[in-house]
Order: sequence, then C-alpha cells, then structure tokens
Amino acid sequence: MLTARQQHCLRGIGIQVWSERGSAPGDRLATGSVAAVAESEQGVPETGDRPGFSENASPAASDPRQKRSQSPVIEDPATEAAEAKSTNPPVLDSWDQIIDAIHACSACELSQNCTQKVPGVGSHDARLLIVGEGPGHDEDIRGEPFVGRSGQLLDRMLAAIGIARDQVYITNIVKCRPPNNRDPKPAEAQACRSYLDAQIRQLAPRVILSVGRVSAHNLLGSNQPVGKLIQQMHQLPGTDIPVKVTYHPAYLLRNPSAKAIAWQDLKLLHQLLQ
Repeated sequence: MLTARQQHCLRGIGIQVWSERGSAPGDRLATGSVAAVAESEQGVPETGDRPGFSENASPAASDPRQKRSQSPVIEDPATEAAEAKSTNPPVLDSWDQIIDAIHACSACELSQNCTQKVPGVGSHDARLLIVGEGPGHDEDIRGEPFVGRSGQLLDRMLAAIGIARDQVYITNIVKCRPPNNRDPKPAEAQACRSYLDAQIRQLAPRVILSVGRVSAHNLLGSNQPVGKLIQQMHQLPGTDIPVKVTYHPAYLLRNPSAKAIAWQDLKLLHQLLQ
C-alpha cells in the first residue's frame, strides 16, 4: 500500500499512479506502475546518493519540482588540455613543432609547477644524444638541461674524449622539473615520451648515452640496477640505435670512486662514435 507521500513522489518523477478497476483503495500501485519504476531505474548505479533517492535527503531535496540553484561545473584546465592532446595530438614533424609543443604542453601536473619548460639543447646534426632524467633547480631557472654542477661535470667528461658540448644534443626523459627534484612518476614520463621519441626521430643519432637510473629504465623499459645495465650494450627498443648506460653525473659527485667505471663507459662511447 502506497502512502500519500509515496504517490506524490512518484507523480513528481513522471510515473503515473493508477489501479486496476475494482481494486481496493489502498492497492494503488498495479503491475504497470511497477514496470514503469523498474524501467526508470535501468542503468542507474545502486547508490544511496542518487538525486531524490538518498536516505538522508530532505523532502524538499527529494521533490524535483523544488527549484534549486546549481553551482556551475568548472573544468580543470589541465584536464581539458590533456583530453585535447589525447584526441588531437600535436604534429611533431620538425624541431620547431617539437619545441613549440613542449612549451605549450600541460599534459601532467609538472607543467603547473615548473618555472619553464626545458626541451633540450645542442646540435640538430649531432651523432650523440644524451638523455638524463629531468631538469633540476638550475635547469628550471635557465631553461637548459645539465647546467648545474652535474652539467659542469658532464662537460668535462665529454671533453675527456674530445667532444664539445655544442657537438651533442642533450635532453631529459621529462621536460619539466619534478618538485623537490624527485623522480618523475611513470605517468609523467609517459606524458613526455612522444616528445622524446620525436626528438630521436629528428636527430637519428648514431649513439644514445643514457645517464642514470631513471633515464635507463624509461629508455630500455627495464628495471634492472644501473650497475648491471652499465655492463652491457643495449639497443633502443624498436630501433637499431645503440644505447650506452652510465652513471648520472650527480651520482658521480656523491660517489667519486664510480668515476673509474664512468671513464670506461666514455672510452667505449668514443669507439662507438668513430
């Protein structure tokens, strides 16, 4: 038996309350109304928070005829940009297009907190591509990779095998500085991967030097320790480009004893470039 309140609510959501001829006054909801209710709820999640059906809803909130003010839906700009990028990926067929797309990118939260994007620097005719993990504080300020103490050590390492900084191209797995210099999250690295892949296609380097664990793991799709990856030569998946893994200059600054291993890596790198 439906109460007057139940009948009122059913009418409010567009369900006609009727009864079979000759039915008792209290038996007001016949089979036709039950079917209408079942049909109206198909595809509706079973949750107590459905509008008008919440156990804690007040009568006014349950009555759809009551006019209620609704706050406008405000879209997150970063979410909109990420959705636009996924449906309309930028064209990355030239260096200018790659750099412009990186500067315009808002595909992950890193873009919201960095001072500026750090696409990369160096010769577009370089035979050697150097890939680090991500910009640090100094790189974030200057917009150029490897310009702090790590960058100075990298320059000296290259000079030791007769290579000047302006003869190579240097970039990172991610183009924005992670907060507090933390490792990039997998989703952040994935958001930047199309830019790195486009840079590799444009450059077509003879060799890639991967510096550090984050770089090696992302380039090779591996989770082995850097110390083990250093002992082998690799190829960039899907290509025939050799990849040489070595320690990150920041690690060498903290662990000078590892410089002897890095020197062996550099000598092998020199041979590969001949």
